[in-house]
Amino acid sequence: MDDQRHPIPLIHDFAIWEPVLRLLRAANTDGVVGRKARVAGRIGRYGWSLDLQRRLPPLGRAAQVEDMQDEFDAVERVQSALAVAGVDDISFTAEISPTGKTVLHLLGPSPAVEPGIGNPHPGSLILVEGSLPGPWQRLPDPVPGAVPASSANPELLEQTLSERLPDAIGATEAEIAATEARMGVALPEELKALYRVTRARWEDWGNDYAAATRAAEAVGCELFGLDDLYIADASSRECLWEFAAMEAVVTPPDAAVQGLVGSPGWIVFGDNGGGDRLAIDLTPGPRGHIGQIILLSHEENVGADLLADSLTDLVLNRSSKEDRARRGDQPPVVARVNIASLKSIQAAAHPGLEVLSIGVWEGAPLSLGPVAGLPLLRTLTAYPGTLADPLEIAELTGLEFLELGPEEWRVLLDAGAVPRSLSAAAITVHGTQGPLPIVAIANELLALWGRPQIIQTVLEGDLGAAA
Repeated sequence: MDDQRHPIPLIHDFAIWEPVLRLLRAANTDGVVGRKARVAGRIGRYGWSLDLQRRLPPLGRAAQVEDMQDEFDAVERVQSALAVAGVDDISFTAEISPTGKTVLHLLGPSPAVEPGIGNPHPGSLILVEGSLPGPWQRLPDPVPGAVPASSANPELLEQTLSERLPDAIGATEAEIAATEARMGVALPEELKALYRVTRARWEDWGNDYAAATRAAEAVGCELFGLDDLYIADASSRECLWEFAAMEAVVTPPDAAVQGLVGSPGWIVFGDNGGGDRLAIDLTPGPRGHIGQIILLSHEENVGADLLADSLTDLVLNRSSKEDRARRGDQPPVVARVNIASLKSIQAAAHPGLEVLSIGVWEGAPLSLGPVAGLPLLRTLTAYPGTLADPLEIAELTGLEFLELGPEEWRVLLDAGAVPRSLSAAAITVHGTQGPLPIVAIANELLALWGRPQIIQTVLEGDLGAAA
């Protein structure tokens, strides 16, 4: 009878890793005979970060795939194993002796840990399952006096588009009603008027790029079909915790657009051709109009820019003349203290402060006393060695995200003083410290909340003596 035992997962087969480890050994011995090589990296299914010096192409020629073929081939073996295992990303570290004897540590995955960026260390630790940073929980403020712009004119809009697109196939009332039912929101009259002229389906254009281009020129954007309309609420702007925690929602009293991550009143209907989305805004800012057109940049996590006061204005190429709102002399809700920005914690402290980031610092370590008890402070990040007394963090009772160096975390862990208000945390690594001690601290933090640990798998093998 056939052996029914489950085989070792490919990702845990040392042979899968051998080509990557050989490349890293060659790049990290520095020509010193008899020296152990300690290497580390991260490989994901769609990218990787390895400490390799790539060969320069011949003078006058751009880099080609074949210039890095050995790296591509080595990484692809691991990526294929990741795909089989259903793992998106894994980091590793290895110690390779001069004889080739190798101890390889695979680190991950854990559903409670986000991938690190450009290094083998863990990313943000999600201490509370399903938690979201404060800005991602903010809903629009009501604006009782908001009304559509005087330029909004569904009849003129429909007439203009019918003249520009005489052969277009429009959506039926049943199709529009089905879209409203799917989205759970009534479409504004201007948007209905647009889709009554063209439903913007690729098959209606006969797979003709020229026809699609004419439609985009007629409307002023690459128009989505009815089936592709969506609500740009906060969940549509995915962002890693370490970046999202540094954002803030601010809507000045003279703003046309609310400074939100997303809104249940932002209906996305098109693209500008560069990855930025156009939406009709049903939840405008204090100086805005219901039904104004806004642009959601793919390079930003919060806020939107006003393009036109109405969809009619967009189609008729009448852009809004409103300037982007400014905060004036109000103190920033996101404050950065470092050698190039604010020069003290006192300068950052005020009752509206939400985010405090302490970066590279050349002076004496800083006290957190000036920000103790601030009611809205939810994020603190501090570069290693910048805090005079990490235990002062206990006075910051509303923190939801905390990023510290490993030594500062060690102080809090040993004192039992890790803030229980946290939803997520991160460990900042200074220099080239290996990932194993960082993973140990990360697992201690995860254990405090009963969260899944970072899995560690140790493999041993022999790469043979270096050539």
